[in-house]
Amino acid sequence: MTLMLASVANPAEAETVCAGGADILDLKDPSKGALGALDVDDAARIVRSIGKRLPMSAAAGSPGSPSTLADAVAAMAATGVDYVKIGFSPDRATADCARALAPQAKNTRLIGVLFADYAPDWDFLRIMASNGFAGAMLDTAKKGKGRLLDHMDIAALDRFIGRCRENKLLCGLAGSLEAPDVPRLLPLEPDYLGFRGSLCHGRVREDAIDPSLVGIIRDLIPREVEATRNEPGVDWRLLLGRGFVAAKEQFVETDLIFVHDLVLPCAIGAYDFERGHTQNVRFNIDADVLRNDARFDDMRGVFSYDVIIDSIKIILGRGHVDLIETLASGVADEILRYPCVARVCVRIEKLDVVRGTVGVEIKRERTAEHSIATARVAALPGNAA
Repeated sequence: MTLMLASVANPAEAETVCAGGADILDLKDPSKGALGALDVDDAARIVRSIGKRLPMSAAAGSPGSPSTLADAVAAMAATGVDYVKIGFSPDRATADCARALAPQAKNTRLIGVLFADYAPDWDFLRIMASNGFAGAMLDTAKKGKGRLLDHMDIAALDRFIGRCRENKLLCGLAGSLEAPDVPRLLPLEPDYLGFRGSLCHGRVREDAIDPSLVGIIRDLIPREVEATRNEPGVDWRLLLGRGFVAAKEQFVETDLIFVHDLVLPCAIGAYDFERGHTQNVRFNIDADVLRNDARFDDMRGVFSYDVIIDSIKIILGRGHVDLIETLASGVADEILRYPCVARVCVRIEKLDVVRGTVGVEIKRERTAEHSIATARVAALPGNAA
């Protein structure tokens, strides 16, 4: 299950996001950039005010040398937070810095932060893991210069999370995330999504947190609820949020959400001559979406074409596909993960094979298996969700 992380700068903001249902508090000074560290006394004050109600992380900044980095981490860990975050931009993302923190990683859970706008090196995740880091996070360094998805596409984010899993690291995504980004990122199943600016008045990250904006983000991220069925070995969840709200069975009205004439370069084909390069493929997707009884004027009541496009890009980003039928089936299954989608029609055409088009069209409907939400529960201590 993906958790909601909210960054706060003082005890009042911490209480606001606690009341709004955040899963993790993140302590930082937003006026100092992406990983601006609070004064340790201010951080300790927030820790005392919240107690053990929620797990907490804190930014230790991005010091310039291994020795100052170790000192900053030790000072922030002494405040009592559960996790300490350290930024690794390219000029600092060195094995020496990670090794300097290895002794502290035995007693302090460290989260290494890479920046999507600084061409991060996924191989550094292995170095983090080998030196005892608990997790990794992907953020943006230059606030106001684009969202996470402006700097890295959905397929690249999928690869980042996959590499974190390979290295047994917790993984988080942040970076000027907005409400419409949430349902696009949830299918990747990160352990948490991090927010600051989208929670603040006027969506200005240096301003105070607005409780109503906290509520919007909270409603978009599914929370674990009491299981409603007793099948052994099945983890049943009611998925909330845009595209994750299961409509009541008695509803028969549907909306058609479609993506037509989307042409993308694809690594596809079973013949030898089709390997080693891409060819143009056209996608036409029609999804019948069950209308929900809750009608909103914001993202919480909407299923977007963005998630259809992202479903295609996630699959294409995983490498060569031999058969167009396999691609079509994978796209259909990815879209049917959303409980509000009743049925989907996927038409895929190869454009470079003949003078014309060849391809396949499949239609799939929701089954009992699709209705099972199998989101993985993040193993964060103190999770009260």
